[in-house]
Order: sequence, then C-alpha cells, then structure tokens
Amino acid sequence: MFILTKPLFASLLLSLLFLHFVESNGVGLLPPNPRRMDCRGACTRRCTLSSRPRLCNRACGTCCQRCNCVPPGTSGNHHLCPCYAAMTTHGGRLKCP
Repeated sequence: MFILTKPLFASLLLSLLFLHFVESNGVGLLPPNPRRMDCRGACTRRCTLSSRPRLCNRACGTCCQRCNCVPPGTSGNHHLCPCYAAMTTHGGRLKCP
C-alpha cells in the first residue's frame, strides 16, 4: 500500500496548483497572442488572382496559422511579415504565396 508522506503530499499539491495556474492564465512557453488573425479571409484575399487558388489557400492557411500574419495584397509585400517570408519547403522554395 502506498502511503503519502507530508513532504511528498505537499509537493504533489503544489505541482497540481501550479499546473492549474498555468492552464487557467494562459501562461506557457510562448507568449499569448491577444488577437488571432482571420486566416481564411486574409488568404482568400491573397489568393484571388492565383491560377491555382486551392493550392494557394492551403499554403497560405498553413503559413498564417504558424505566423498569425499574411502580407497585404495579392503578391509581394513579404517584408511586412518576416515569418511568412522565411518559411520554405523541403526543396528550399518559398512555402507561402
């Protein structure tokens, strides 16, 4: 039979309280993002002139989810969203449209 000693019980209780605090306050490894971008709308605007809109929307959606940013316009302007501009495929090509 397992018997909890006072120090073990106290450390277990403190650990559970800490985990509850972390989950309830949104404290984690990454800082919380106060505003999540509407990726679907931003990517739809970005991909309006694309010859392959489904592929463009899928790639843009992935990039937007990771970066929470989509450059304005239908092409270019990558300097306004460095994370978006830095993502590449396994082949070394730019991932984000």
